[in-house]
This record gives sequence, structure tokens and C-alpha cells, in this order.
Amino acid sequence: MTLFDAPADPPEGPPVRVRLTVAYDGTSFHGFAVQDGDVRTVGGVLAEALGKVLRQKVDLTCAGRTDTGVHARGQVVSFDVASDTELHLDRLTKSVNSQLAPEVVVRDGAVAEGFDARHSATRRRYRYTVVNAPVPDPFLARTAWWVADPLDVRAMNLACDALLGEHDFASFCRRPNPSAAAMGATTMRRVDEAEWIDDGGGVLQFWIEAGAFCHQMVRSIVGELVEIGRGRRRASDVGRVLRARDRSLAAQPAPPHGLCLWSVTY
Repeated sequence: MTLFDAPADPPEGPPVRVRLTVAYDGTSFHGFAVQDGDVRTVGGVLAEALGKVLRQKVDLTCAGRTDTGVHARGQVVSFDVASDTELHLDRLTKSVNSQLAPEVVVRDGAVAEGFDARHSATRRRYRYTVVNAPVPDPFLARTAWWVADPLDVRAMNLACDALLGEHDFASFCRRPNPSAAAMGATTMRRVDEAEWIDDGGGVLQFWIEAGAFCHQMVRSIVGELVEIGRGRRRASDVGRVLRARDRSLAAQPAPPHGLCLWSVTY
């Protein structure tokens, strides 16, 4: 028995909007967004698996286009299916997970009329993990950045104060391409939370939440804060770099594998 039986006549009525929450280990993927050619992406394998089950082409919209190597616990996607699709979300979830788990897992799903994974989102929350110890932890190697130098977490948290509120984050992200800039793309963002938590055992978690993020913004901020923790920069440098709106003044971005899209609020 299939979840979708192709009709003899074209479907009548508007398509049905579906919402899924997805988790994935991004280690072996070239980001989320579907790309041309044989490039393996999270969105590519997920759309293909959904298409096999539903027997129709699936075009995904996601809450955040994670980069190569970045993970997600609470990525949200939406897509449309034909109105006459025999849709059973429990069976759909099990069928997709049987194809993709454990790298990619659908955690839950719902029919959500008028929902858009990207435009309906109000807040996005990311976590970045650092293992701060003399030797790395092999069990966290895929999901955390190992930093052997001792880090001053107090100084790193003090530096976070300058990030809160609305700022132009041009110093901490890639410049929008000309076509995007022409469409009104901006590097202005409002950060509602930025904090380092010491989980013990040398594991540090950086939590940051905002309505939206620029490309590589979180990794660039983490790279700057870790340099402050190492004592190579001062906490006050964050405000100075922000005001300069000059990408060359910021530290190098942290590696992608420590970053995880944790949750999205609607």
C-alpha cells in the first residue's frame, strides 16, 4: 500500500501545505540548499525521499539554509502536496526516516495551512559547542570545535553584551551579493540573546537567538569571542568591530561543525 495513488484526472482544489521538523548531522552534506549536479545536500536527499514516498515532486522551503558541515536539531521545512494526496503523516515520517536515518531524521509533522517555514518564523536559535580541554573528545569531534588554549569564559560573556539589540552586523557576515542588495537585503539584525554556558568537563555552549541571521554570522561571532577568551583580543573590541562595519577587522569564522540550528519559533 502506498501513501499516494496517482489519480486518473488532474487534482482539484488548492494544494495541501505540510510542515516538518527535521534534525540532521551535517558532516557529510554540502549544506541544506539543493544544488545542481551530484552535490549531496540535506534538502536534496530529503526532497528525494519525500518524493519517493508521495510519488510527486517536492519543493522544500526551510527556516534556515545551514552551510556545509552545520547541523540541526530543529530545522523546519514546508512544502505542498496535491490536494488529492492520501496523506498519512505518521507513515510518511516512518518511510522517510527508514531511508535517511540516522543522518537525517523527521521528528514530527503536521498539515499547516498558510504556513511558510521561512517567512512565518519569528526567532531562530543556534548553539555552538566548544570543547576546551588539553586533548580533544573523539565522541564530540563531529559536533564541537576543539580549542586547547585555556578560555576566559567571563571575558567571552562580557563581550556578548555588545551584540544584544539591533546592529549592523556587516563586520560579522558575508556581504550580500549585488542582486540581493538590489532587492533590499541588509545586514541589520536584532540579537535577543547571546550567552556562553559552561556545561562542565571542558564543554562550552554558546547560545544565540535572533529574528534572523546573516550568512556566517554566528560562526564569525564565535570566532571573535574565542579570540577574546584566548586573551588575544579584548571584550571591548566587539563593539568597535561592530561599529566599523568592516569584515576584515573581525576574527576568522569558527569551524562549521560546532554549529547547530537548535530551534525555530513561530
